[in-house]
Amino acid sequence: MNPLTASRPLRVGLIGYGLAGSAFHAPLIATTPGLRLDAVVTANPERRAQLGQEHPDARAVDTPEQLLADPDELDLVVIASPNRTHAPLARAALRAGVATVVDKPLAGTAAEALELCRLAEERGVLLSVFQNRRWDGDFLTASRLVRGGALGRVHRFESRFERFRPKPKPGWRELADPAEVGGTLYDLGSHLVDQALTLFGPVETVYAEIDVRRDGAVVDDDAFVALTHASGTRSHLWTSAITPLIGPRLRVLGDTAGYVKHGMDPQEAELRAGQRPDGARRWGADLPEHYGTLGSDGSAITLPTDPGDYPAFYAGIAAALAVPGTPPPVDPRDAVATLTVLEAARTSAATGRTIRVG
Repeated sequence: MNPLTASRPLRVGLIGYGLAGSAFHAPLIATTPGLRLDAVVTANPERRAQLGQEHPDARAVDTPEQLLADPDELDLVVIASPNRTHAPLARAALRAGVATVVDKPLAGTAAEALELCRLAEERGVLLSVFQNRRWDGDFLTASRLVRGGALGRVHRFESRFERFRPKPKPGWRELADPAEVGGTLYDLGSHLVDQALTLFGPVETVYAEIDVRRDGAVVDDDAFVALTHASGTRSHLWTSAITPLIGPRLRVLGDTAGYVKHGMDPQEAELRAGQRPDGARRWGADLPEHYGTLGSDGSAITLPTDPGDYPAFYAGIAAALAVPGTPPPVDPRDAVATLTVLEAARTSAATGRTIRVG
């Protein structure tokens, strides 16, 4: 990789132009000062046409091997391809000496993720994981309240990513082969666990209930995970594709106050609708009807949600690449901890036991 300079934007190669690549990574990369979307790997003719319309200055590349054939032409590789490809593609990029961002989950197992972390450390190459939900407005608000002491000592954290999709959708996420790393636990559960660990620290025990509920489904579509943190806080996490009535997005209970929030962060919907965080409009603003409630019975107030900030992730990546010693916005070893919890959750659900971690 060529030395980074302030005189030119950093050249980014994106692997994958499905939903993750086209709706999340490409627009965020393209609107981050100091980054340039240089190349996108997709052999699909329709997606190539879409790329040409949305990012006409980016070149289309057929395969990851072609993208990595000349690593001196890249400053960063972003992997937004199906989960089963995350570890082998990240391994190839790191061995080529190119800074690497991987969409969650970093790998299919904690052992694979740890191997990637060690490889990045040995090679002195940046590795980070796209845990964008750390920059959801609701989570930013809850984090501010918890860390600022507004809730007192938090004893329970409840978090949900629930949907109602009673019929499975075609795609690799619904395939039975464990190598695909499909199912809702590793998809949305990766976000839920990462948020809980980010806010309340390491976990001592894990209990889980994981089910396949929908007719025709072959991977988990309904899961509950209970974590006991070393701090004493308990996190209760739900992810489901078969929830006809959606529960609160967040419910955080402390010994002096609580915070309850309904409704999803708007940034995914904005990105999927073609909106861009380019300064043309206020970004990540929650709807007033979705504002949360702070306080206790008899003394609660409506609390406006902090703006969501997905652009902060790639701004952090640009800073980490430009200034030696600057840590990436997400430590890849955090992904190892998340995968360790998810693996314990699978063991718990299979055995009916609470699993001790560590």
